[in-house]
Amino acid sequence: MKEWKIDELTVRRYETRAEMGRAASKDIEAAIREVLDQKETCNMIFAAAPSQNEVLAGLREAGVDWTRVHAFHMDEYIGLPDGAPQSFATFLKNALFDALPFGSVEYIDGKARPEEETCRYGELLRRNPCDIVVMGIGENGHLAFNDPGVALFEDSETVKVVELDQACRMQQVHDGCFESMDQVPRQALTLTIPALLSGKYAFCIVPASTKARAVKNTLEGPICEECPASVLRRHPKATLYLDQDSAAELTEG
Repeated sequence: MKEWKIDELTVRRYETRAEMGRAASKDIEAAIREVLDQKETCNMIFAAAPSQNEVLAGLREAGVDWTRVHAFHMDEYIGLPDGAPQSFATFLKNALFDALPFGSVEYIDGKARPEEETCRYGELLRRNPCDIVVMGIGENGHLAFNDPGVALFEDSETVKVVELDQACRMQQVHDGCFESMDQVPRQALTLTIPALLSGKYAFCIVPASTKARAVKNTLEGPICEECPASVLRRHPKATLYLDQDSAAELTEG
């Protein structure tokens, strides 16, 4: 493992994707324990994507009191039916939420009236301030569904409706979630950048060669909304986990 810092962001590169996932899950487990040592409950926000498979598998084995952990997720397509395999709620339900005795799980409802759901879920998050975020980076550098063009570092909203850009929608095909881009919904609900950065800890897990250019832009380009993930360099307790493939285009690392 190699570790270095860029601005406020800690970067760790591992030889393999499996090693990266194990290390990230252990660090997240330690952070949960620290939060629960200081207060009664821990509020966590989770990303839903194949890039998170290894870390979620590690968390399923973590020895923490999950009954004191309250879970949220960070984005959802608008209009998918209940139980759709492409739904991020379904992904997290199968990968994590049904496997552990969480104190509560709050799902974004992609079938609700979008304007009402942004208010409802935003209020839930404001009443339950985040402690830990577990996230990834998109092929276009997005965080959640804050794509270039809609990402705002100083967003006044907590949850909002967004139009998904072409690169974002194509990533869903690359991930095997949809057979073609025509099947990918064009709109989604997403937590905004300030909401994602509000937690004390941010753990960002980014494997695979498809993310190499986004990682390079995140770490070696300017901190700007054209690469939303670059804002992680301003978070005092954020850690970015890479494997050899996702780090392949970096000048350092």
